[in-house]
Amino acid sequence: MTGRSARLLGLAAVLLTTVACQTGSATATPVSPSSSQYSSQSSGPASAQPSGRSSAQPSARSAQPAAGSTASARHGVVTWGASADQLGQGTADRGYRLVVHTSAAGSDLRVRLSNAFGDRPLTLDSVYAGLQSAGAALKPGSNRRLTFDGARTVTVPAGATAWSDPLPGTLPAGSDLVVSLHSPDAAGPATGHGMAMQTSYLAQGDHTAEESAANWTDTTGSWWYLDSVSVRPKDPDTGAVVALGDSITDGWASTSDQNRRWPDYLARRLQKAGTEVKGVADEGISGNQVLADGAGQAALERLDRDVLSQPGLRTVFLFEGVNDIKAHTGVTAADLIAGYREIARRAHAAGKCVVASTVGPFEGWPEWDQAGDAVRRQVNQYIRTSGEFDGIADFDRILRSPYDQARMMPFLDGGDHIHPNDKGMQAVADSVDLASLDCDR
Repeated sequence: MTGRSARLLGLAAVLLTTVACQTGSATATPVSPSSSQYSSQSSGPASAQPSGRSSAQPSARSAQPAAGSTASARHGVVTWGASADQLGQGTADRGYRLVVHTSAAGSDLRVRLSNAFGDRPLTLDSVYAGLQSAGAALKPGSNRRLTFDGARTVTVPAGATAWSDPLPGTLPAGSDLVVSLHSPDAAGPATGHGMAMQTSYLAQGDHTAEESAANWTDTTGSWWYLDSVSVRPKDPDTGAVVALGDSITDGWASTSDQNRRWPDYLARRLQKAGTEVKGVADEGISGNQVLADGAGQAALERLDRDVLSQPGLRTVFLFEGVNDIKAHTGVTAADLIAGYREIARRAHAAGKCVVASTVGPFEGWPEWDQAGDAVRRQVNQYIRTSGEFDGIADFDRILRSPYDQARMMPFLDGGDHIHPNDKGMQAVADSVDLASLDCDR
């Protein structure tokens, strides 16, 4: 079956599906047809990067959502995403006001909550979505309750995820969406995304319904328990690209709170382009490797959960490998190429396209050596010439100095010789052939 045929079948399913009703005081007021924003009547400490761990940690790779509506979640397109990982310990009676920046526009917003790394059920008794005004303050009238199979409270089993019911109303592209969560009894290992490059907010007690910032006095640099947001685009053929990567994709060395990661720049290009691909999810994890667990599960291990499960996925964008090379673990070019082939095989088996990027230069980083750079060059030669991918992006060519091809161009260097700065992030995003993302299998 072609990708287009599958999308037509999905559209037919949408037409046969009724929107779940919200109950009690959570009844939502639909947005008026003339509204240009996601709005309606109101219904009411910074985290460090995740520490490394062995593969003995619980795997959520095959976990299925055990709460919320999973079938209808497939009718949307991911508009924001961040890789799940293990954070610190959960805290009882804590509220999280999480700020995320969307890509694709659409209606019927849903959020996916994750307990992928929990060792016990996670209960969230209040979940709201609104639009940011400034800081922790929300635009008046935008904050609305989300439900799960019609209920205000959801319990997510250990190792599972849960999609919310659709929230009537429209969400413009490039919105600063705020999802507010509260758990009465969270404990044990928490799930989230450690290095958000975005300030979010904490409160003691349940203040999720409030649009004021008054009680949201603490900040966090992580996203807690939230790993995906989807919308239903106006055009049923709209699809998404998911970037699978490491700290460069995660945005390290870009400006915090400004959405200047390279997938953000790519999302802004896609919104202006005549392409069906509009959704972008950033599934980078700082320090991540293709082959081995450490800073997050290996890309091979988390591929299903973080990437292939995303609604509306059209294309996987693979940009990862430098951490495997620089770690001096004896990884060879053949080892890394085998990992790439496995990712491509599994994505193709799921009917998705794969675009792969070359690995960028990193001479000047403390772990650089000539042997590692030789592996990098062999891997890049394979990516450029193998013909095994549906498209190629040559980020190495964009980033490297013309005078020393093992070193990043100073103008694009974030300062540590491995992570691009804002200009470098934009340069690699601008180099992506958008047509390569808009393919069918």
